Amino acid sequence: MSLFFPIVIFFGLIILISSFFTVKQQSAAIIERFGKFQSIRHSGLQLKIPLIDRVAGRLSLKIQQLDVIIETKTLDDVFVRLKVSVQYRVLNQKVYDAFYKLDYPHDQITSYVFDVVRAEVPKMKLDDVFVKKDDIALAVKAELNDAMLDYGFDIIKTLVTDIDPDAQVKEAMNRINAADREKTAAQYEGDAARILIVEKAKAEAESKRLQGQGIADQRREIARGLEESVQVLNKVGINSQEASALIVVTQHYDTLQSIGQHTNSNLILLPNSPQAGSNMLNDMLASFTASNQIGEAMKEAKLNKEKE
Repeated sequence: MSLFFPIVIFFGLIILISSFFTVKQQSAAIIERFGKFQSIRHSGLQLKIPLIDRVAGRLSLKIQQLDVIIETKTLDDVFVRLKVSVQYRVLNQKVYDAFYKLDYPHDQITSYVFDVVRAEVPKMKLDDVFVKKDDIALAVKAELNDAMLDYGFDIIKTLVTDIDPDAQVKEAMNRINAADREKTAAQYEGDAARILIVEKAKAEAESKRLQGQGIADQRREIARGLEESVQVLNKVGINSQEASALIVVTQHYDTLQSIGQHTNSNLILLPNSPQAGSNMLNDMLASFTASNQIGEAMKEAKLNKEKE
């Protein structure tokens, strides 16, 4: 008798404690009574009838993600693997439907994703699959929303997070891309070389024009200087021929002097000996004397003719 009451009290405490349970935040607990749905309990400390009520299950109300890998064929007969990420959650007001209508919601969502992707991708070429991946994601989301809403699931977003063609196809695409880039680089290099040649030709033409203009200006100034020198010499009684000879001889010796001042000069003037300069001067003087004599003879002949 003395052991009966402690045992009863012990089991009573266990039953009393088992009547309390907690539900985590963003979760829902389904309570059944003798196997029949009784109620849905949300976060906090909850009470149930011991030995009669039981927690049949718990559902998370957080946003969850399911990654689905699908292998399919494109319009240009290329096999490709796509990874579709589906973000979904259980609606608060439809926890009952989410718990009782579907045993395996992941399998149901996966089946719909397979169905939509294998209906959309075969209509596109491989390049279009990369470009229009958002269209594929929207098509999956629209199909899943219509199908899963009745089961208490809300599809938040679908994303095509990976497109993986066959290894040989990827290698071929890389070669095409590399060849296209090499072609573009060659075109740019050719354009640059052409521009360089054109600009170089323009620069040379401008240089020649300026060089010719400089030579013309130089010769014009030399001629002007020679003219002024002849005029100065004429004023002191030296005629034009003698003045020209004197200027030539002076320029000759000025040139020799200029060459002597530069040890590294590459200019060669032939002849360059003192005898050559003397001979040139003697020849000039002889020619000037002969011309003067001819001039005097012509004057005398003219005077004699006038006297007669």
